[in-house]
Amino acid sequence: MIFSKKILIVEDEIMISDYIFEMLSDSGFTNIEIANDCKEAISKMNLFKPEIVLMDINVEGKDTGIELAKQKNDEAIIIYITAQNDSATIQNAIATNPITYLTKPIKKTDILAAIQLANFKTISNQIIIKNGHHEVVVLYSDLTYIKSDGNYIDIYTNTKKISVRESLEKFYEKLDKEQFLRIHRSIVVNKSKITSKSSSSIFIDNIELPISRNYKNYI
Repeated sequence: MIFSKKILIVEDEIMISDYIFEMLSDSGFTNIEIANDCKEAISKMNLFKPEIVLMDINVEGKDTGIELAKQKNDEAIIIYITAQNDSATIQNAIATNPITYLTKPIKKTDILAAIQLANFKTISNQIIIKNGHHEVVVLYSDLTYIKSDGNYIDIYTNTKKISVRESLEKFYEKLDKEQFLRIHRSIVVNKSKITSKSSSSIFIDNIELPISRNYKNYI
């Protein structure tokens, strides 16, 4: 549910942060935190682990919000808030991959549209894995590699292994081909997790995975 999304407002002007909080609360959002300075923002990004961050570009100084955005948790999506529209600031902000940015004064329709967009982006950045009678939601950024094992596939994430009765072919069809790469008939890897490679293998940290001859030309 979009209204249960964890939203962090990072804004050093208390009147503005309170205004945004009230605007979101009145619209039905229930899981909102506020940070009014950089130290508090870092703490709440680490502990609260927001899914959406409404980030003032100039928190306690020029472009500090951009630096804060680089320290966000992987699953968080950034929506910048700014009173500036100079090209240098916007280019610096774009480098941190925000979903969009809003200019002050903030309109309710604009902020709600931005959150809807962020929610869609969140859904498109994850996959739902059916594990027995349970469904597990896994972010693409948490997946490291997937390996076929007979009638099952082993899905390796940053923290655990999930075994599912499904073919690798069928599972691979669900993945974003820009982000995931098939290197072997029985192995798919997350491109962003590759730390090194040779002519015959790729490495994810200390894990070596073979590249088959049939897939070598695609790597």
